[in-house]
Amino acid sequence: MATKQMKSYSLAEMKDKYIGKVGTKERDQYEYELRMDVLGRMIKAARKERKLTQEQLGELIGVQKAQISKLENSTNSATIDTILKVFKALKADIHFNVTIENQRLHLY
Repeated sequence: MATKQMKSYSLAEMKDKYIGKVGTKERDQYEYELRMDVLGRMIKAARKERKLTQEQLGELIGVQKAQISKLENSTNSATIDTILKVFKALKADIHFNVTIENQRLHLY
């Protein structure tokens, strides 16, 4: 009995095929949402590590509990100012990597 060979695809190939190629509007939106999801999870993990409620963290930075919930659940695009305030209140370092035309900049 002959067996059929299955083709395997890399994650990058699957993203290109089903989401869109790098640089397309759809792919950019997907990558942005993914980064916001990761950021939200990092905020939540750091908050829990510090044993703070969403309300307590909100009070530390001057926003409502609902804003912290939105940040953690990636339902809201936050300003960089808010993100910096959150990590400062959590006493957590945040590092940015910026790539500009094949040059990587590290901001600490």
